[in-house]
Order: sequence, then structure tokens, then C-alpha cells
Amino acid sequence: MADEAGPKKKRVQSALFMCNFNAVRSLAAEAIARHYFGKSIYVQSAGVRSGEPADPFMVAVLDEIGIDASRHKPRTLAELEEWEGLNFDLIVTLAPEAHHAALELTRTNAVEVEYWPTPDPTNFHEGSRDQRLDGYRDVRDGLIYRIKTRLKG
Repeated sequence: MADEAGPKKKRVQSALFMCNFNAVRSLAAEAIARHYFGKSIYVQSAGVRSGEPADPFMVAVLDEIGIDASRHKPRTLAELEEWEGLNFDLIVTLAPEAHHAALELTRTNAVEVEYWPTPDPTNFHEGSRDQRLDGYRDVRDGLIYRIKTRLKG
């Protein structure tokens, strides 16, 4: 993990966001990073496992702030590696399983890996639709703050 008090980090030119299925958290992180930094930073996302479609609640809360993620197609880390390789300056993991996979993957690569523990809003099945959406908004807003802070030049 990066030491916050350490030397100034070099500017990120490419970032990969990872979670379990690339359907909620990493989908949101990719869409947010592209929205704010897409002209200056290459951004992708991937999941450790496949099988989940893009989450409609996350797509909806991103749409609320003018970010269209409706065409996102979840992909696995293996698919991304096969299509274009994994040449990133920074890999941000948003779930423990993704973090372990990233560390295993990068043992022989000089890539920075950061773990941003991010709650999975799909775990909140209780409550009304609005209460569930509030959980997704909290994740979205937390990611916006971290991404803007970490990726600004």
C-alpha cells in the first residue's frame, strides 16, 4: 500500500480498477475516472470472476450525475489481459479478492497496487428502493472523492 506521508507520487498515465465481478464498484470507478480524466489517463476495469451483468442501480446513480455507464460490458481480468495486456501504472483494488489477485498478478511487474476498501452496495437488500439507492450513492460519492484526489495531475 502507498504511504500517504511518503514522497510525491508520479503522475498516473494508466489505471485499472478491479473488484469481484466488474459489475458494480469497478464499473463505477472506471466510468467516474473516464468522466473526469478520460482525456489524460487511460482507464479500464475488470473483475476477478465473470457472471454478473452491469448493476442497474449503479448505472442509475451514475446517470444521476451525468455519467452514462449503460453500455458497460463486465469483463474479467483474464479477458482484459488477453485483449490488451495489463500494462498499467496503477491498479486500484476495491475488494479483498481483487486485491489478492492483483498482488499475485504483479509480483513480477513494476506496477503500483493500492487497496481502497469499498463496501459492496449489493449486500444491502433491506429497505426501500430509495434506501438501497442511497447505499449506491455513498459508494459512488466515495469513489469520486478518492479518484479525483488520487488521479489529479
